[in-house]
Amino acid sequence: MAVPIEIPKMRSKPRSLPLEFWPAADRRAWAVASQPSKRLNRGGVAGHLKPVTRDDHAHHYGNFLGFLDRRGLLRHDEPAAANVTAENVDAYLTELKSRVCPMTVHGSICKLRRAAKYMAQERDFGWLLEIGKDLALVAVPRSKFNRLVLTEVLLEAGLTLMQEAENSLKMTRLTRANQVRNGLMLALLSLCPIRRKNFAALEIGRTLVKTRGTWWIVLSADDTKERRADERPVNELLTPFIDRYIGDHRPVLDRSHRASSMLWLSSRKGTPMRDKGVAQVIRQTTLSTVGVAIGPHLFRTSAASSAAVLGRENPHLASALLHHTDPSITNSHYNRASSLSAGEDFRQIVRQYQKK
Repeated sequence: MAVPIEIPKMRSKPRSLPLEFWPAADRRAWAVASQPSKRLNRGGVAGHLKPVTRDDHAHHYGNFLGFLDRRGLLRHDEPAAANVTAENVDAYLTELKSRVCPMTVHGSICKLRRAAKYMAQERDFGWLLEIGKDLALVAVPRSKFNRLVLTEVLLEAGLTLMQEAENSLKMTRLTRANQVRNGLMLALLSLCPIRRKNFAALEIGRTLVKTRGTWWIVLSADDTKERRADERPVNELLTPFIDRYIGDHRPVLDRSHRASSMLWLSSRKGTPMRDKGVAQVIRQTTLSTVGVAIGPHLFRTSAASSAAVLGRENPHLASALLHHTDPSITNSHYNRASSLSAGEDFRQIVRQYQKK
C-alpha cells in the first residue's frame, strides 16, 4: 500500500512556492545539489554557486511551481524536476509574457532550466535551452535614457530630504526618522553605488564600519558578485548624517527591540528590511523627489555616466566605482555618457554661434 505524501498547508498561494512546499523529490534533489564542497568532497552540482545566486535560482524555480500549483497542475508524487515539461513550460510562458518584460521572461526561463538541470542531471533539457535562445532574440533591454538622473541630482535629493526632516517642527518622531532613512538611502547609494543586495544587507559593525572617524563599506569576497573584496570609504559629507541616523533616528524605527544590527529598518514593523523592500522605498522616494522612479541598479548607471562626464581625466573612475575589472563591462552596460557629452558639446557650439 502506497504511503500518502504529506503536503504542508499554506494560508495562501504565493507567486513563488517556498522550498518547504516543493514536491518531496524536488526538495531532496535541491538539498543534494546545494551541498557545498569540503576539502576532498566536491559537493553538489550547485554547491559552487554563491548563496544569493542559489537562492535566486530556487526563487525562479519556485515561481514555476507556484504557477502550476495555482493552476492545479503541480504533481507532488513524481521524480525531481518531472513537472518541467514542454506543456507546463508553454503555459507558464504565456502567463509570464502577460505580466513581465521580455528580458525578465528570458531570465526566468534560463534560471528555470538551470535549476531543473541541477536537480535532474540525467534528464535532457536541450529543448528548454532552445526556448531560451529564441527568447533571447526578443529580449531587448528597456532604454535607460528616460530614467537617467545624474548622481549629483540624486545626492542633492537625499541630502535635502534629511535636512528637511531634521529641521521640521511638525513631523512626528517616526515620520522624521522614516524620511531621514529614505534620504540617507539616496545619498549613500549615489556616492557608493554597490549592488542592491549588498546595499540592503548593510550591517552596522560588519559591512558598515566606522574607523578613525570615517565610515567604510567593507564587503568580503563572499559578499560580492565578483568574488573580490570591496572596501570603500564613505564620503565624509555623509558622516554626520550616518551618525545621527544610527544614534537618533534608527532607534525610533527599531520598535521591535530585537537588537538587530541591520542598517535599514522598516518604519511599519521596525524589523530589518529585505532587499525588495529597500528597492521599493528607493523607487518611491526618487519618484517623489526627482520625478522619476529609479531603482537601485540605475544608481550604478548614473554613477558611471556622471564619472564619465565629470571625471574625464580619470578614465577608469567608473569601473572602480562599480567594482569592475574590465572597463568594457562598464562602458557597454552602464555608461550612458557619450550621448550626454555629445549633447553638451553640441550645446556649446550652438551658444558660440548665437553670440556671433
